[in-house]
Amino acid sequence: MSSSQSLTIAQSPQPGAMILGTGLAFASLILLPAVAAQLGVGATLTGAMRIALMRASSRVISGSNGSGETSPAGFSCH
Repeated sequence: MSSSQSLTIAQSPQPGAMILGTGLAFASLILLPAVAAQLGVGATLTGAMRIALMRASSRVISGSNGSGETSPAGFSCH
């Protein structure tokens, strides 16, 4: 195996991480706003929770260990 192939394999996320990251993104985009609306949570708190879930999703997919060193995922929360 060449070094470029091993580098590509080492940087690709695991299937479990992809599923968890996708689930967190889905929760932040669809589920959280619906539940927050039903509970009457304010827009500011809902937005903060959505940002936290999106960051968690990005962190899971990129494989960060919490030290602040993440690879750019090209993901936007807008």
